[in-house]
Amino acid sequence: MSLRQRVLVLYLSTSALDSDVLGWSEYDGTGRTRPTTGDSDEPPYATGLAALLDGWRLFQAAQLLPPQSGHEYDVSFLKHEFFFEKLEELEAGERP
Repeated sequence: MSLRQRVLVLYLSTSALDSDVLGWSEYDGTGRTRPTTGDSDEPPYATGLAALLDGWRLFQAAQLLPPQSGHEYDVSFLKHEFFFEKLEELEAGERP
């Protein structure tokens, strides 16, 4: 058996892990699922905390940087980005 990483990226409404998920991406190193497949417009978790409770491990959070003066209301990238991972075992003969 070998371990493969699954990565979940959640974009939250604030820097708090218990805030609402606004956007998400999932990448599956096991090869069992593909990114952008699925029928749901609903995020896999309502909050980052819910992902932690389901066994995802947080390994990176975006830096908290204040906006430049005069740019507080500019539209840009989603800045509250959190990366989670799960390690899953592949069975003998299972290919990613």
